[in-house]
Amino acid sequence: MRDNPVRFWESRVGGSQVKRLCPWSLIRCLALPLLAAVASVPAAAQCTAYVPTHKSNSVAVIDTLLDRVVAIVPVQIQPLAVAITPNGAFAYVTNSGWIFGSNSVSVIDTASDTVVATIPVGSFPVGVAFTPNGAFAYVANFNSNSVSVISTVTNTVTATVAVGTGPWGLAITPDGTAVYVTNVNSNNLSVISTATNSVVATVAVGSGPVAVGITPNSAYAYVTNNSSDNVSVIGTATNTVVATVPVVSGSYNSGPYAVAITPNGAFAYVANSASSTVSVISTATNTVMATVPVGSTPHGVAITPDGALAYVTNQVSNTVSVIDTTTNAIVDTIQGVAMLPEGIAIMRSRNALTSRCR
Repeated sequence: MRDNPVRFWESRVGGSQVKRLCPWSLIRCLALPLLAAVASVPAAAQCTAYVPTHKSNSVAVIDTLLDRVVAIVPVQIQPLAVAITPNGAFAYVTNSGWIFGSNSVSVIDTASDTVVATIPVGSFPVGVAFTPNGAFAYVANFNSNSVSVISTVTNTVTATVAVGTGPWGLAITPDGTAVYVTNVNSNNLSVISTATNSVVATVAVGSGPVAVGITPNSAYAYVTNNSSDNVSVIGTATNTVVATVPVVSGSYNSGPYAVAITPNGAFAYVANSASSTVSVISTATNTVMATVPVGSTPHGVAITPDGALAYVTNQVSNTVSVIDTTTNAIVDTIQGVAMLPEGIAIMRSRNALTSRCR
């Protein structure tokens, strides 16, 4: 005689419970343990971070739900920066090469985390950013004093724009009209029109400008001046400096190096490489609202798409600090992001089930 499945569950949870839970068909009853099993399956990553690790010649892929490295993608020599296409399909990584001269951009397919193309650009490429429609990537070439314009359809350079001396970081306005390029050695920014791929303005800032971030309304650009220990705020309507925000940490130099703006435009997070801190600037008042200690020599910062967390790459510590943007407290430190993590970009995963990254 065959075992009765209902009696089986009665013996384990009690007959009265089974009668309450399974008063219908046997199939519905058996569905209960199946649902319990599905609920126990680990949740998929909601967001994914890509971090070039400079001395490992690779990119670390971080699951922000687990806060751990889940993949390593080999690229070319000494990668520095990364940007993700607006549709999340590809990550473009600049390979600086230093003395080895890679002078290229690796294109990573984010579905497979494999390199699908390598694009030659100028000498010592650093910063990279995409137009909002994803049609073009702009790459700052430090030694060539130029910006390469890449068609993302063909993955070829379609234009080269001469800029100031030592271009390092760049950002594109959310309205897609202009590219702001930091020139470290000429202490200014070049403003490129995306319509003509020509420089339409040059803006003097502090000493050693490294990175630039632009507010979501395209109204302001925040520039980290590494040698001046301050941040220049540029009004994009007039391309003039409208405020200067000191980020000195006590009596020590701060060395502001990287910057990221929250999705709501309320705050700018500035990674200070010399003081190993992050300054949180209110964009309403252009004052520092908080200073957060992180790992040693932070070189990159990115905000999650939901605005809840800031991820900071610590170059010397080989870690990533995770900051809760509500409390400005460290909530996690990701180990083993080696060696020498530099830039960082975060995307919402394709299989994300919620709008939040956790």
